[in-house]
Amino acid sequence: MGDRPPLYLLRHGQTTWNAAGRVQGQLESDLSELGRDHARRQGEILARLDLPEGLGIYCSPQKRTRQTAELALGALGLEPLFDDRLKEIHLGAWEGRYYADLTAQDRAFFEERSTLMLCLDGPGETLADMQARVGAFLDDLDGPALVVSHGVALTVLRGLVLGLDVAGMEGLGAEQGVIYELRNGAQIVHR
Repeated sequence: MGDRPPLYLLRHGQTTWNAAGRVQGQLESDLSELGRDHARRQGEILARLDLPEGLGIYCSPQKRTRQTAELALGALGLEPLFDDRLKEIHLGAWEGRYYADLTAQDRAFFEERSTLMLCLDGPGETLADMQARVGAFLDDLDGPALVVSHGVALTVLRGLVLGLDVAGMEGLGAEQGVIYELRNGAQIVHR
């Protein structure tokens, strides 16, 4: 899909729940001090990039992405539009629980899957749900865009843009504190 305008993707910084091993999904948590550092680093990276004219700026409305956007984009004078389609995957009854407790209840299920597969196989939204939601956002873009969102949501978005199946999506990474650029059908990671 090399004809798509460039996309610049920021995963939110580490949250207090990431650090504690809690399932977030669509529940709210704050950035940790490390997460604030991640967001500031993303702002420094953005300042070095030659961003295209007419860049649309979009953000999930969830607290951790709003906090990331404020730190990463604020110094550059960039204001995002908030879009519910960029929220993280909904994880149903798992949300707010600790991964360790869930693993203790069903060790085989949790130990055999990556974080991405756990989320896609969990009790909430499915891969098809996520592809439809994130795909609708992509279909509405009419130029280059900067997007602040979440680990699973951005992985599904990158999978759609790059034409990847789940196995391919698992190799994309979900780092915090970096910028993923999608251009000409390839992913570039800016650190």
